[in-house]
Amino acid sequence: MKSIYFILLNLFISQCILSSQVQTFDFFYFVQQWQPALCDKKAACCYPTTGKPALDFGIHGLWPVNNNHTFPSFCNENSPFDENQILDLMSDMQKDWPTLACPKNNGKKFWAHEWNKHGTCSLSMLDMHSYFQVTLALKEKVNLLQVLKNAGIRPDGRSYGMKAIKEAIKNGIGHDVVIECSNDVFGNNQLFQVYICVDKTGSDLIECPMILKRKCDENIVFGDFGSDTEGSSISL
Repeated sequence: MKSIYFILLNLFISQCILSSQVQTFDFFYFVQQWQPALCDKKAACCYPTTGKPALDFGIHGLWPVNNNHTFPSFCNENSPFDENQILDLMSDMQKDWPTLACPKNNGKKFWAHEWNKHGTCSLSMLDMHSYFQVTLALKEKVNLLQVLKNAGIRPDGRSYGMKAIKEAIKNGIGHDVVIECSNDVFGNNQLFQVYICVDKTGSDLIECPMILKRKCDENIVFGDFGSDTEGSSISL
């Protein structure tokens, strides 16, 4: 009887430990980054081993968020990144979720970081394959570059009004977004990242429960890849 008791006790303790590692959250930020904004002399880049990425927004990540704007991270060390679980997604990952980190690589280190830091905090809703699959589906659903082009806003190195950019995206996807900017080599504010709020299933766009504060100037540059941007190390 004692042995059965200890077996049941160990099972109970194991379940408690496992459940304690499942992090709750309220919604996701789906974050897309404008690739050329990473590639200036202050934050230059290395193109992936698969080749120079298309002039487009790339996925940065799908980040679980709490309504108080805390970001759970590294929630389950027992579920590390395993590329074998997403082999069927690999070609889409290389196209839509490229890395620009140096030295040149195929993106697996970037994806592992995103899963280990953010994806493990979504395990209450999504397993590893589902996490990457729904993120790719969101990229297909939200074509930010086309939305902006439809409003006459193009990556031509010119400055555009922040209000016009946010209004164009809202008209295109039906929801407000958060814009994050960085500085280009000339010190100009440039379009860098777009945060879109998504429900806990990772399927539906929603209005952001709270507005994340990211500072941008009234007018920001929407740039192209430069001719001498590749080579220096960047941190993602």
